[in-house]
Amino acid sequence: MIAATSNPTDSSRTTPETVRAEVRAWLAAAWDPDLSLLEWRRRLLESGWAVPSWAPERHGRGLGAWADAIVSEELTAVGAVGTPVGGGMSLAAPTIVDHGPDRVRDRFLEPIITGEETWCQLFSEPGAGSDLAGITTRAERDGDRWILNGQKVWNTSADHADFGLLVARSNWDVPKHRGLTYFVLPMNQPGVEVRPLKQMNYHASFMEVFLTDAVVPAENVVGDVGQGWSVALTTLSYERRFASMGKADLPGEGRAAEEARAEAERYYQTYAWYPQRAGRVDLAVEYAHRAQSSDDPVIRQELARLISMQRVSQWTARRAAAARALGRPPGAEGSIGKLALSNLARQAARTHSLIGGADGMLSGADGAFDGMIGEVLISVPAQSIAGGTDEIQRNILGERILGLPREPSVDTDVAFRDVRRNA
Repeated sequence: MIAATSNPTDSSRTTPETVRAEVRAWLAAAWDPDLSLLEWRRRLLESGWAVPSWAPERHGRGLGAWADAIVSEELTAVGAVGTPVGGGMSLAAPTIVDHGPDRVRDRFLEPIITGEETWCQLFSEPGAGSDLAGITTRAERDGDRWILNGQKVWNTSADHADFGLLVARSNWDVPKHRGLTYFVLPMNQPGVEVRPLKQMNYHASFMEVFLTDAVVPAENVVGDVGQGWSVALTTLSYERRFASMGKADLPGEGRAAEEARAEAERYYQTYAWYPQRAGRVDLAVEYAHRAQSSDDPVIRQELARLISMQRVSQWTARRAAAARALGRPPGAEGSIGKLALSNLARQAARTHSLIGGADGMLSGADGAFDGMIGEVLISVPAQSIAGGTDEIQRNILGERILGLPREPSVDTDVAFRDVRRNA
């Protein structure tokens, strides 16, 4: 066993060059492709190199966010495996690191890093999607536990997750944003029922979750009771980052790498249709050539517009990545990027429809390019909804970046109990 470095890296005297040299030296001694995935990730955890930007007491090294990218590059260079893909590392861990408390960090961060526990997000409800603060799932304190009743919807991976990030209403006698509490919900219990939702593109990535006297231990509150809205905003800001849903193309050979590829493949199966949701920009030029329509002046103009929008979107994503590398919290780039991706997807659907013509409306072998264009056309609308609608992103940018006045509201200054809502 390769022991962890006894003293975490001194962030006041480090540079990217020294960190790169240090992690290379550690990998040369520690990386063993014949280890199981769990054994390797535990070794990575103990070294502090799993997420070096976290504090030493949180399994990190107290470095800047730039160090995470360096470690990822060095892991890839030797064919080693990093932390798991999925909502655990992308949503749960950073939210828990930011808001705590310590008992939650101590309980959940380690098994997230090792991949021993998986996560889903339980925010939206049938009557509270864009207006997330209007949720009505009840949380009532009962001694050393909370009892939850209600319904959540559009929950990816809820059918196989161990825990869920859940926001519920714990106080009905204060305005809606102040009566929420953020919980870690154990999914494997009798009070949690998960049902798949069939989509119009024939996939079933999302679930609806019914809570009937579901139990959450009192120590599973993230942040403070009644402060769940601020915690939820943190999760949403991480969700709006530009993480791509792609293939499980992990490098390396040996047992750990093989197990990591299998783990990633299982995860990405849920998102098999996400490239279609994003518009399949990568196929547009190819399809135009195959359809012998690349000389059509209208289609050429639409292709030019599509590629230009893609480049601009990529630049925005890089700007957001640069901000994260400097240790800045998620900001306006998330909403700008989300809107850019929505516009890009719509332009891609328009371009594909011009290329495919009427056959683009057919599915399967009868449709243009084996029905791919048809699947793009019915998948793209989801891009403007998932992770916060385009309208919500515009409100965020208008109010928080441009300083425009908030839209009039009749339910933010009264007790939520008195707010009129659908039965």
